[in-house]
Amino acid sequence: MLVGTIMRKIKSRTWKKQRYFKLQDDCMTIWYKSKKLFPSLICVPLFPVSVSDVEAIREGHQSEVLLSIADEFPADRCFTLVFRGRRGNLDLVAESAEEAQSWIRGIRKLMENLENMGQRERLDQWIGDWFRKADKNNDGRMNFREHHARLFSFFQMADRSQSGTLEDDEFVLFYKMLTQREDVLRVFQQFSLDGQTLSQSDLEDFLRDGQLEGDNVQQHAETLIQRYEPSDTAKLLNAMTFDGFLMYLGSSEGSIFNPRWREIFQDMSQPLCHYFISSSHNTYLMEDQLRGQSSVEGYIRALSRGCRCVEVDCWDGANGEPIVYHGHTFTSRILFKDVVTAVGNYAFKVSEYPVILSMENHCSVEQQRVMARHLNQILGNKLLKSTLDGKAAVGLPSPEDLKGKILLKAKKLGGLEESFSGTADDSQTGEVSSGKSPPSYNLKDYSRLCLCVRLLVSYLNNIVFESPHSQKLTFISPVFLFPQKSKQRLSKELSDCVVYCKSVHFSNFKHSHIHSKFYEVASFTESKARRHLRDTGGEFVHHNCRQLTRVYPSGFRTDSSNFNPQEMWNAGCQIVALNFQTAGEGMDLNDGMFRQNGGCGYVLKPGFMREAEKTFDPETPQKRDGYQPVALTIQVISGQQLPKVNIKEDSIVDPLVRVEIYGVPLDQNRQETRYIDNNGFNPVWYDTLRFTVHAPELAMVRFVVEDYDKTSKNDFVGQYALPLRCMQQGYRHIHLLSKDGTSIPPSSLFVHIRITELE
Repeated sequence: MLVGTIMRKIKSRTWKKQRYFKLQDDCMTIWYKSKKLFPSLICVPLFPVSVSDVEAIREGHQSEVLLSIADEFPADRCFTLVFRGRRGNLDLVAESAEEAQSWIRGIRKLMENLENMGQRERLDQWIGDWFRKADKNNDGRMNFREHHARLFSFFQMADRSQSGTLEDDEFVLFYKMLTQREDVLRVFQQFSLDGQTLSQSDLEDFLRDGQLEGDNVQQHAETLIQRYEPSDTAKLLNAMTFDGFLMYLGSSEGSIFNPRWREIFQDMSQPLCHYFISSSHNTYLMEDQLRGQSSVEGYIRALSRGCRCVEVDCWDGANGEPIVYHGHTFTSRILFKDVVTAVGNYAFKVSEYPVILSMENHCSVEQQRVMARHLNQILGNKLLKSTLDGKAAVGLPSPEDLKGKILLKAKKLGGLEESFSGTADDSQTGEVSSGKSPPSYNLKDYSRLCLCVRLLVSYLNNIVFESPHSQKLTFISPVFLFPQKSKQRLSKELSDCVVYCKSVHFSNFKHSHIHSKFYEVASFTESKARRHLRDTGGEFVHHNCRQLTRVYPSGFRTDSSNFNPQEMWNAGCQIVALNFQTAGEGMDLNDGMFRQNGGCGYVLKPGFMREAEKTFDPETPQKRDGYQPVALTIQVISGQQLPKVNIKEDSIVDPLVRVEIYGVPLDQNRQETRYIDNNGFNPVWYDTLRFTVHAPELAMVRFVVEDYDKTSKNDFVGQYALPLRCMQQGYRHIHLLSKDGTSIPPSSLFVHIRITELE
């Protein structure tokens, strides 16, 4: 890797070009250059690849691009670099299987080394990267102009050679001067009797009074000293130096997210309807809903993020093969069988708990039979084809019962009971109600029809109804011109693949309470769900105690934007489907919610949302049994190494921190600190924000750092979201994430958290 290798970079079946790849001396960056520059052996950074950006390596033909050239290059020479966030994959073909394995093993080893780095090593690595980026002319030195320093006096102190430039050691000294952790030192000295070390007794006091830990602080103090103290002498004295204290606070134990909640800690043996389930909408789409690319990569990425419910929209395709795309739009098409293959390959790599395949079926009976055949042949035993014990079920099984199983959510002929009563229909097809259906026009025809109706309404309002007292007409989508209910032909083969998740039309909660079966799943648009939540929130919660509900984004979100999932979780809706390809508030909250419980994609709902005899209305949380509000106090102390957001040479961040509370309507709140002028290295606030939370079991907390701008909208810097109940109290670091949810080390916030029950 350090010598360099010629490999083919593959973009499509027709775009296959040789590139010279070489690992740089820092063992952290791979550069490549075009074939024209091969003889020079000077690696021009046309496309630098940072090992820290690589999320995974897939061997063989495990991408759409490499599958398209499978007949040309054998699998043992192919591999794919998958990057964090929404950056496209890098598909490569080595000259031999041995070379491919050398790169695969080498990159995986470098990734492992990165993962195992301690806080100090990560900081040193970051310093080195920062120095190389600031060294614009690549001469191994950095002058003051290149650095854009705030404090010239620090620069002069670090420039021991008095050369007007900083070399490696001088730059490290300069950096440490700029980024001294006076905030942490202040806490350290507050609890240290001698100001130099924390004895075990001092550390116990800190854990009790500073970190607000009440249990077993003696044993915890002993463990922290052994785990984080770098000095063997201090360890022998059972004490912690400032360096050890800083390493502890920068570790996962010192983070705001309680590490015990990162493991699977919840009861996984309750019915499926008792869990929030990480869910995706239009999973096949990589971009917008009108012209975006459809790709199996969407399924791979969603499942790799712990998603447990993916959606597939099926339509008749050429040569008898069903296809998947966003119907009546210009999105690209992919084969249904390729989607099923991807789901089968990646369903259980991150989580062993069940995956729900939510199907929107627009296919003819003939192609439905093809779909059923693909599901059975490709998924095999992973596809759930009958109740778990082979007997009539009386309730939904649990995630634990369904480990390793894929459940199909779709329309079904009849119900589960008929399968065991001997009354099942043996015919090969049947009819099911499809509820309200949009017209079968393509997008262009539908848009023209909308325009015609708008013009007609405008004409009637302006010409016919001239009286100012007459009631004006309002434009409504021309769906009303078509039959509201229709029958869909359904093949028995596909129907038989549906067991616990039968898609049904929803009438009202009263009808559902009397007639609905536990295995029936109703779907709501966000607007319809929001209306039910506002009008009959308590009934909505009660409905979701018994059966699954899916909520999906409005059809008007053509840009693949997302709604706030919290309002749907407030009603106990389990399958809150989001566009995983779109970064922003919605996905931040979704990632934060499902970061807990081992990232398995299932989170147990609060007890008052699982028990039928309990009553809970999110509009009036204070009326429920066991109501106990809390006061949340957050002191935002400081920030560390906040990234620049503007590529302009003289740009410096003016950071502020906003804390947002998401929960029941009474808890929705946001407050922010003042902004700090021109300091992204180590801004200090010591600003205190206070919140009252009435339903802490449901509340999410989101931290957002922005670059303040007086004349325009603030620029995003970083964020982190987590459930309130997963927060550790005391002095904690918040390790910030980018807009697309990837880490941006070593950027962080330092805060103090206190949660107290209100009388």
